[in-house]
Amino acid sequence: MFLVVGLGNPGKEYEGTNHNTGFYAISKLAEKLGTNFSKKMCKAIVAEHFFGKNKVLLAMPQTFMNLSGESVLQFVQKFKIPLKNVVIISDDIDLEAGKFRFRETGSAGTHNGLRNIIACLGSGDFKRIRIGIGKGFEGQDLADFVLSKVSKENKPLIEKATLEALDKIMEIISDPCGEWYERNKWTFAFAKC
Repeated sequence: MFLVVGLGNPGKEYEGTNHNTGFYAISKLAEKLGTNFSKKMCKAIVAEHFFGKNKVLLAMPQTFMNLSGESVLQFVQKFKIPLKNVVIISDDIDLEAGKFRFRETGSAGTHNGLRNIIACLGSGDFKRIRIGIGKGFEGQDLADFVLSKVSKENKPLIEKATLEALDKIMEIISDPCGEWYERNKWTFAFAKC
């Protein structure tokens, strides 16, 4: 089982903001997989997809960004998901809009949502996809910038980076026996490789 979590803040007032880039990306992933967010569990709204016997949970925590770890921890404990099968999607102020970064493990950097997830899990050993929202907030308060609407200039760049990031996520969650599997030496009970 995989858990893919998009980070953001719930509520209409936060839709389309820089900090909700994770929600935007996970929504696009659900569309790509042909599923929708129809369940509520573990302090999140959830969509499900299956690749054969491999179940993928897509989650948008409803805890607000800085408490995202509460939701992620509940999923990990309830479904006994190994941290190597957890993928977190977030915005990143340190990446230019139009760029994304994938890491197998790592620190939270300046991201409070990731910081809370690491604190709740007691580990940073989960995958993360960071989508750049730009460095163009000089002279603007950081909180004001991340909670502001995505600019017209950055919107197509963030959309481009999101589509590229989704390709990476699909590679992770849908190919248990292919090249990605061989590079990472993952083992799945259902894999007949």
